[in-house]
Amino acid sequence: MAKPKLVLVGNGMAGIRCLEEILALAPNAFEVTVIGKEPAPNYNRIQLSKVLQGGASLQDIILNDWSWYAERGIRVLSGQSVVRVRADERSVETDSGHRLQYDKLILATGSSAFVPPLPGAGKPGVLAFRTIEDCRRIMEAAAQYRKAAVLGGGLLGLEAARGLLNLGMEVEVVHNSPFLMNRQLDRMSAELLRTALEEQGMRFKLGKTTTRIIGRKRAEGLLFADGSKLEADLIVLSVGISPNVAFAKASGIETNRAVIVNDYMETNVPDVFAVGECAEHRGIAYGLVAPLYEQGKVLARVVCGLDTEPYAGSMPYAQLKVSGINVFSAGVVRDGEANTVLQAYDGLRGTYKRVTAENGRIAGVVLYGDTDEGQTLLGHLKRRAKVEALARTQTGEAPAGGASDAAAASMADADTVCGCNGVCKGAIVRSVAEDGSDTIERVRERTKASSSCGGCSGMVAAILRLALAGAASAAPPDPALCDCTPLGHRALRLALAEKRLRTPAEAMAALEWRSADGCAVCRSALRYYTGTYGSTADEGRLVVQVGAAGSGAEFKAGASADMAESLRRRFANAELPCRVQAAVAGWAGEPVGLLVRDLGLARAPAGWELYAGGHAERPVKQAQLIAVEPSADTALEMAEALLRWYRAEADYGEPVWRWLERTGLSAARERLLDADAREAMVAEGIAAAAN
Repeated sequence: MAKPKLVLVGNGMAGIRCLEEILALAPNAFEVTVIGKEPAPNYNRIQLSKVLQGGASLQDIILNDWSWYAERGIRVLSGQSVVRVRADERSVETDSGHRLQYDKLILATGSSAFVPPLPGAGKPGVLAFRTIEDCRRIMEAAAQYRKAAVLGGGLLGLEAARGLLNLGMEVEVVHNSPFLMNRQLDRMSAELLRTALEEQGMRFKLGKTTTRIIGRKRAEGLLFADGSKLEADLIVLSVGISPNVAFAKASGIETNRAVIVNDYMETNVPDVFAVGECAEHRGIAYGLVAPLYEQGKVLARVVCGLDTEPYAGSMPYAQLKVSGINVFSAGVVRDGEANTVLQAYDGLRGTYKRVTAENGRIAGVVLYGDTDEGQTLLGHLKRRAKVEALARTQTGEAPAGGASDAAAASMADADTVCGCNGVCKGAIVRSVAEDGSDTIERVRERTKASSSCGGCSGMVAAILRLALAGAASAAPPDPALCDCTPLGHRALRLALAEKRLRTPAEAMAALEWRSADGCAVCRSALRYYTGTYGSTADEGRLVVQVGAAGSGAEFKAGASADMAESLRRRFANAELPCRVQAAVAGWAGEPVGLLVRDLGLARAPAGWELYAGGHAERPVKQAQLIAVEPSADTALEMAEALLRWYRAEADYGEPVWRWLERTGLSAARERLLDADAREAMVAEGIAAAAN
């Protein structure tokens, strides 16, 4: 049976991240084609300024090289643009004449640098700063010319200007506002930023309105509204972006500034979706990476036919990091727009912090010099926390310009470190403890922390230092099993294995139990761990419920019953750490309480969905989607592998939901989606049960 065709228009960060999410949920569900305007593979556009600044090469910023596409069977049409969507034929046409059929179409065409309607903007010597090719052209121009003018004093303009300085050019930044980054900063932080950049050699013309780019055959400078001029050999435009939606609009797809989407990233055309900078959600087109990744997660589930929470919008934030200058801003921070509840300036350390509030709740934050608290404060902002929460975010005397170990140590495991990729502190610590990550590059590879804008790299490095020194641990505590022993579950299992203790009596004697006969708690645990189950046998069995197909069901009840019976047989004689409630549903509407079961298998349009970690009693937990598999046999193998893994590593009495939280959802998905790892888990589990 032919796979449905998924066509992704756009080979940038938002589109490919969405595709990665789809492949994680349903690795073999679609025949995928990616159409990209640029000839390069997917790269980190945010890091182009780092390339200009000399901190990275063009190769360094590649996120997915060509082998990544080939290994996943993804067809790529690079160096091509889509010119038309034919919704009636469910096809797209490229400028090279290719016509491709689709079942699902994702538009992720991003944005282009906005070119202001200035006379002379098309002259040689006027360049935008948006793509790898733009970066190459700027570097070539810098080798030939000496004076550069950057039009735009926002985030990208300042990063481009810093790069031009590093290339040896004289640089003047022209901005129409009286202070830099006027949409993200207040005057105080903007003045600190300007002073620091001037000390590095950058010059500014603020409050200037440009009316013309002057020069006969090529650009020679700028003319301002007050009649003054600025000489320049190279002019770099960085005054905003313009979503690439012309072909969508011409194809009958509803647009405003960008392609209009609903909370599920759907356009007005069936099976056509949009994500990223080309999408407009509730009137907002986001230009920052974190919201685009959040959109991609929702869209991936929609494309795979899975239930999902709607995308409700994002809290954007700005982060600047150039030559040791760190700036972070989010929410309402401009002067006069909200009440200031905390303001601190340290002239010796060169740091500034201001937090605003509305109606007693945190409304905005701006940090200059030391941005370690950025993600913590952003979390407060997203939750609209009361201002009293600020008392818990003070981090002490951290050195300016670098992440503070004190700040890192004060973070909870669940606190977000990398806002772009949603990576928490605990995930970084687990990467060190479980995967052996001992450099920031390895942490980045395994968790994606600091892989986008790089603004969190200092904090990632601080957490890495703490973890390597043993001062940070994401592992939950291992409290004593009971009053009879100081050993916890994990320590007890290790001792039993090392000393080869086979009975509860042997264990109590060898491990110096405080009570000769133990208690009900430790006796049950010891019987389980030593395999002498006795009265515990009924407590740790697998119970599988099968949904009964109702009227209108598209899948026969017999198939789900067969799958349930197969699962029962595989664990007929296997004692589990805790009683496990499982459910198998042959169609989405079967009333089996799938999302409050320890384990669930459900038929879906893309195959079989595997859920785990639900709990119907207090505390009620919703099961998490582990994967979607086209094959019923593979889905069943995945379910068996998960339960074998749970049986091998969970504490006695520990329910699936708590074990899954401790293990980590991402870690569980990665291991279960690996066919070799699944096979090993099943084989080892069967061998252990036999012994």
